[in-house]
Amino acid sequence: MKKIYLNELKNYYDKEVEVSGFVENIRDLQWVQFVILKDITGKVQITIEKSEEKNKNLVELISNLPLESTIKVKGKVIENPKVKLNGMELVPEEIKITSTSDMELPFNYKDPNSVNLDTRLDYRFIDLRNDKNLLLFQVQSTLVKYMREYLYNNKFTEIHTPKLIGAASESGSEVFEVKYFDRKAYLAQSPQFYKQMAMSSGFERIFEVAPCFRAENSNTSKHATEFTSFDVEFSYIDSVDDVMNLEAEMLEYGLRNLKSEMGEKIKEIFGIEITVPTLPFPKMKLSEIYEELETRYNYKVDDCEKNDLTTEAERLCKKLSIDKFNSEFLFVTDFPAEKRAFYHMRDENGILQGYDLIWGGIEITTGAQREHRYEEIVKNAKEKGLDEDVRFYLEFFKYGCPPHGGFAIGVDRLTMLLLDIPSVKESMFLFRGPNRLNP
Repeated sequence: MKKIYLNELKNYYDKEVEVSGFVENIRDLQWVQFVILKDITGKVQITIEKSEEKNKNLVELISNLPLESTIKVKGKVIENPKVKLNGMELVPEEIKITSTSDMELPFNYKDPNSVNLDTRLDYRFIDLRNDKNLLLFQVQSTLVKYMREYLYNNKFTEIHTPKLIGAASESGSEVFEVKYFDRKAYLAQSPQFYKQMAMSSGFERIFEVAPCFRAENSNTSKHATEFTSFDVEFSYIDSVDDVMNLEAEMLEYGLRNLKSEMGEKIKEIFGIEITVPTLPFPKMKLSEIYEELETRYNYKVDDCEKNDLTTEAERLCKKLSIDKFNSEFLFVTDFPAEKRAFYHMRDENGILQGYDLIWGGIEITTGAQREHRYEEIVKNAKEKGLDEDVRFYLEFFKYGCPPHGGFAIGVDRLTMLLLDIPSVKESMFLFRGPNRLNP
């Protein structure tokens, strides 16, 4: 028999099946045993009548079986409206124990509020058995699938760049240094240099979903030292507007299809209605945002802080975008160049041709039109004191490189905001932060 998932059992009434999963619960009554079996797709009730002689061995096996053990069950699927769990039951002919849970669990994963987050992260392999966590990663996977699908439909090529690099990709700080035989190497902060190398190679449209590393000693709800980044780069653009438009279309496509496929399940388990954004996303200049925040909400900052979004200004952008545009998304543009990477293009006034995308009061993307002209990018690198460190990168632009731009989205942060998770620690499979390197 082929393996059948539990959410498929409605297609097998009165048929013999073989299923596998964890034993979530056992009710051992006088005349009958009920076993709740679960897999990644759902749950089913297994019913064993004690009075039937043929079930003697099954009854004994279940009577001594610890919860959270795994079993393989062969039996018949019976439609039974009296059964509260999906109106069906599985009547077993054979049960095999495939693994035994021989200890009491360190905490009750069904009630995550009964234990602190650090303990849950220490035993993440147990914590992930929670139904909400299982769904969380199915949602994350599905959203990434549709974002990928959008790009494939628009002639993008998926590439895989190295994570051990010879020079820091953003600056000399906030990188993890590693010993690489007889010299130093670094864990990649982003695939930025190699995305742009692909542009100079004529790839035209590429993306990558891969880990990135940031040596930031940040203990916040939205930072991690290792995270999954969804990076996009494409050529022959006319302005940074092309980059913003493509990102907005990709997110709209991903969220629309996610809602169609999983919206009801998300609403049932998380109590959240997925909102499909309206195109185009609104955009505002950084200076305009501070003017609006002061006028609307009496939020004031010193002039010296207005060259970037403060944490509070970022948070207020959620309210501003909804109040002004009825949109959950807001592009913020016209940052001064000194706050951004040297490879971002600047206009004749020194204004960065880039943006941040704010969703739910948190930045999810930094994007830009890149500097592709050799003389300009060399000048920018020298200005930042990086020209020697990134000499190999500057070579990419010596022999012709088309106008291009791109962006990066943190998948874990995106998931956190989508499902209203309190911390990115809970939207990552395994969190890495300044004080956590295990499990």
